[in-house]
Amino acid sequence: MSALLPDYAGGSIANLMRSVADACGASALEQQPLDPRFGLDSRTLSRARNIVLFVVDGMGAGLLESCGIGKLRQHAGKRLTSVFPSTTATAIPTFMTGLLPARHALTGWHMWLDELQAVTAVLPLKPRVGTPFKEAAESLPAKLFDHASIYGGMHRPAWVLSPQEIAFSPFNAWHARGADTLAYADLDGLFDTLSGLLQIPGRKYIYAYWPTLDSTAHRFGIDSKEVRATLERFCTGFDAMCETVRGSDTQMLVTADHGFINSPGDRVIQLEDHPELADMLARPLCGEQRVAWCYLKPGAEADFERCARARLGARAEIVSRQRLLGGNWFGPAPAHAKLASRIGDFALVMQENWSIKDTLKGEHPHRILGVHGGVSAEEMWVPLVTLQL
Repeated sequence: MSALLPDYAGGSIANLMRSVADACGASALEQQPLDPRFGLDSRTLSRARNIVLFVVDGMGAGLLESCGIGKLRQHAGKRLTSVFPSTTATAIPTFMTGLLPARHALTGWHMWLDELQAVTAVLPLKPRVGTPFKEAAESLPAKLFDHASIYGGMHRPAWVLSPQEIAFSPFNAWHARGADTLAYADLDGLFDTLSGLLQIPGRKYIYAYWPTLDSTAHRFGIDSKEVRATLERFCTGFDAMCETVRGSDTQMLVTADHGFINSPGDRVIQLEDHPELADMLARPLCGEQRVAWCYLKPGAEADFERCARARLGARAEIVSRQRLLGGNWFGPAPAHAKLASRIGDFALVMQENWSIKDTLKGEHPHRILGVHGGVSAEEMWVPLVTLQL
């Protein structure tokens, strides 16, 4: 499998955020704006009364182009790359801060955090296993994160629309600082809330996030009838909303954080089946099932690399931390001081549709069919749909 790495030179979701930031007056970002080939000039964008960034979690470019309907399918075709790793826990912070992963240093669902001395599910800010942290979750973002949100520097009011389950979580609240947050209960509620905001006078920026396609793809697989039905429901509601707000002087941008690939049970490597590899790890696997961060016991580097190549073969590419950082997988230097500690000594970058996982004592086994985080085209390409309403 040939890797599709992020196009940080002008064709990634991080570059989209530089263009959005420039249009909204928050242009302190270091990466290049979106390449002119996408036809989204920040000066033109800035003239719109309303700028909306709609992020549909898990809506890869191929899925929209093949299964979308209505306006979204009609205007599909432009593609951006996600960031690395191609996962919500890394991409959503880029949308909400404008920063490259190299700068915000959020590297996947499970992260080893030196500050907590624990493998942590970073979005809910809970330990992977065991009892909750002694510190209140509300106090953790200030301890773990030092980046600003994108909203505080904008020259127009900003709004964040999130599902009620996560809208005011500590992670979301930290990354939404400087914006007003509105929670919605379901897809109809999301479209109704957005429509109402767009009809309020005044210039504004709105970030709207919808997670249901992602959860459906995890459970049923990206090529399932359930995913197609979920996407069609979103497209139908989107078309109806567009009619409601026609003439509101709104620039609508629709994209995603990542795409998906199916990894059925016979393509999942269980680390427990490779005890010689597991014995060299100082910590559980971190990151994602498609890109696993490996923290090694002292002096085990050469043996681990040799053993991993022999045991995993073509199913995984073993990539050193030095190569990840030197190759700008997370974005060009300078990197955040904590980035190196959050990606381990080696990454297992899974090939084709292979994935890898471990199961800890006390952890309920959780099998998912649709996965992401890797560098396949299916996971990395996301759409960029632009509509003037």
